[in-house]
Amino acid sequence: MTKSNIRPRMMSGNEACVEAALLAGVRFYAGYPITPSSEIAELMAARLPKCGGKFIQMEDEIASMAAVIGASLAGVKAMTATSGPGFSLKQENIGYASMTEVPCLIVNVQRGGPSTGLPTLPSQGDVMQARWGTHGDHPVIAIAPSSVGETFEQTIRAINLSEKFRVPVILLLDEIVGHVTEKVVLPDPESVEIFNRVKPAVAPEQYVPYEQTASDVPPMASMGEGYRYHVTGLTHDEHGFTTSDPKKIDALIRRLHRKIESHREEIVQVATEYLEDAEIVVLAYGSTARSARRAVLMAREEKIPAGLFRPITLWPFPEQEIFNLAEPVSHLIVPEMNLGQIAHEVEHAVMGNADVISITRVDGEPIRPQQIFEKIRDIAQK
Repeated sequence: MTKSNIRPRMMSGNEACVEAALLAGVRFYAGYPITPSSEIAELMAARLPKCGGKFIQMEDEIASMAAVIGASLAGVKAMTATSGPGFSLKQENIGYASMTEVPCLIVNVQRGGPSTGLPTLPSQGDVMQARWGTHGDHPVIAIAPSSVGETFEQTIRAINLSEKFRVPVILLLDEIVGHVTEKVVLPDPESVEIFNRVKPAVAPEQYVPYEQTASDVPPMASMGEGYRYHVTGLTHDEHGFTTSDPKKIDALIRRLHRKIESHREEIVQVATEYLEDAEIVVLAYGSTARSARRAVLMAREEKIPAGLFRPITLWPFPEQEIFNLAEPVSHLIVPEMNLGQIAHEVEHAVMGNADVISITRVDGEPIRPQQIFEKIRDIAQK
């Protein structure tokens, strides 16, 4: 990148999400205002009409998700943004998008719950809802950035993954990441890799909308392009028509999962620091990873061999990476702003090879570096 193409800016995580979505080609947004995600809707309302896109404020979150699915079926990259209560309302239609293989982006800027909870304070309580919120066995990708710059990068990546694998992708921000303002260097747009869904290469009369392919992802025709096909949330055959044939049902559900599971190496991303000699590792995600990194640095200043493991992709869960991590270390500390949702998954992944210690906080305040550091020091002194 040449120096003239470097564009530093001060922006929040919510602003970075909008900039990235527009760069990735999003041209439709349907949503309903809800703290702490409302800035995304406000900015989309101002920006989309200027680049030929459409913004619709729907009557509720259920209709918002339905409109996003409709726009995507028509061939437009589409997204919505919400927080906990709205995320709950979207779940049925997220399941519909999973079954019908409609790519779309759902941004959840997390706040405290249950119910309306803490509208203006941070939380990481929607981690399990992101994976299991909708009913049935469904595939999902969920990504948790920890900074404004990473929000920009991962928003583009989330949209690319959605288009490539024909699946709803959830971007799990939290109130801190959404509202913190940081310096971001925006890339030259021409240097950014953008993926567009694969279109059918056959004539309309030969098109099989849910055919088996080598990648398990069938090409997707847009409505209005002459390709007529049936879309239903019911179990369906390769042509999209409802079926009760056990073999076809089994093949469909397993293919939906296989298209994600067989591409884990491409989808799963983690970041690590100071692991070379680490005996105690802090595993953290989202804004809590910022406190975790500072705690690790504090430990290093006292000659305690601590390291940081940060899952950027939460679902699919990086089980193998965590299993490999646990073999040479004695303890894994998992701080999170919930009652231990990811800590439970970490315990399952390490299979007894390391002690897993959960640090939780659910009072609307962030977990601070000192709190994590004190746990590191306690372990080191034993």
